[in-house]
Amino acid sequence: MIERIDEVRCDGCGICVEICPSDVLRLVPGERLAAIVHRDDCQTCFSCEIDRPKDAIFVEPTHALKLQIW
Repeated sequence: MIERIDEVRCDGCGICVEICPSDVLRLVPGERLAAIVHRDDCQTCFSCEIDRPKDAIFVEPTHALKLQIW
């Protein structure tokens, strides 16, 4: 699951927003910065972390499993 965006390294290029298949990220209006807006929708595909040119995004490779009650 996506954990954080380093605000110092993020330059607001928008690559992470465009590449995310789950629409988890958005650019902050008026700022050159990306923000996590739908963290629970993250599929942990690592696309945003791998394709970011500035290493500004960290995705945690392990996360708690969601328990479903049937």
